[in-house]
Amino acid sequence: VQGWYDIIGEKTIADAILDRLIHQSHRLELHGESMRKKRGINKG
Repeated sequence: VQGWYDIIGEKTIADAILDRLIHQSHRLELHGESMRKKRGINKG
């Protein structure tokens, strides 16, 4: 999310694109190690 404006380049266009992508959405930022790594992908 932090780099979207740099990737898109033009701030006005980036605002329009991002507005349509995230309209009525919820933003979750996850931190920490993946639970798949902690538990192991191939267990079972």
